Formats: sequence, C-alpha cells, structure tokens
Amino acid sequence: MRSPPLIALPEIPAGMTVAEFFAWNPSTPLPWQLIDGEPQTMARGSRTHGAIQSQVAHLIAGYLEARGGPCTILTTPNVIPRIQSKTNVRIPDLAVICSAYEFEESALEDPVLLIEIHSPNNRAEIWANVWAYATLPSVQEILVFSTASIGAELLRRNPDGSWPSEPLMIETGDVTLESIGFSFPLVAAYRTTYLAARN
Repeated sequence: MRSPPLIALPEIPAGMTVAEFFAWNPSTPLPWQLIDGEPQTMARGSRTHGAIQSQVAHLIAGYLEARGGPCTILTTPNVIPRIQSKTNVRIPDLAVICSAYEFEESALEDPVLLIEIHSPNNRAEIWANVWAYATLPSVQEILVFSTASIGAELLRRNPDGSWPSEPLMIETGDVTLESIGFSFPLVAAYRTTYLAARN
C-alpha cells in the first residue's frame, strides 16, 4: 500500500512586514495570518464551525440583499488592525463591509461588523484577534460564536467610541446587530449543527 505523499512545509520567514507577507506565496492549502511579524497557519475548522459560518453568512447575506444598499458579507477576509499595522494581518470568519471598491484589495479597509467562531482550544487566539479588530475605527460590533454550545458573545462600541470591558453574553433569544440593523434567532445560527438537536 502506497503512503500518501508528504507535503513539504514552506520555510517560514521571521520578522515579516505586511507587504512582505502579501508577497509571500507558501505552497500549502491552509490560510495564513501574520501575527506580530510571524506567519502562522490557521487550522481547518470543524464541521460545526463550518456549519455556523455558512448559516450566519446565509442569514446576513439574505437580509442585506433584501434591504439593498452597498453592504455585503465576506468570508475569511484579510483585516489589518490599526495597532502594529505594519506587522499584523488577521483573518475573521466573516465580515460585513459597506463601502464599494474599484480595485482589488488585499485587506478590508473599513469593515463595520466582524464575526469569529471559536472552539474550546482556540479561544485565546480568537480573543486576541477580537481586541486587534477593536482598534479599527470603522468596526461597530464584533460577534463571537461558540462551537461547544449554543451561545455567542457580542461586543458593541459605545456611543463615545469606547468598547465595553466585557462582552454581552447571548444564550437565548435573538442576536441583534445594530451595525447593520438586523436581528435573528440565536438558534438559527446552529440550525445545521448537532447542537440544534440537543436544544
């Protein structure tokens, strides 16, 4: 029986800038982030992760299309935080942006809503990304879903531009996104997951 071919990992440079990172072309199928100048590969998401991502994207895309206007939802875009912007490129699971563009962009300039989905083993990494996203002036809300149970955490920017010290915990009812004027039942995000059957 023949063994599967081994995939050679690319040489990972140290101390990269954002420009060098975008010019870098590693020959691996996994996406990469740039964290403080260090390229880091992102693990493949679980089935539950993918189901939540697809369902939330479907819900928001349907609403935005029906409403009309410039806003659109994107999957796994590049986002450059305002702090340490020369050495960081983060990748949220979903983003809503309401500005048009005329030329191809390597990263989103002004998203209004960013969404992450975390599992128990990457919670710290996800929340490091969340606080990096909070440095972008355009971002109004950051929503984080759990894959371990039905629930989400929502950070919403205060009227004075500051962020609350703790996220709003959502375990039942609706998820209300003021940044785009949309609400949907929390359980709808989990409709195609095994967690829905337990609810």
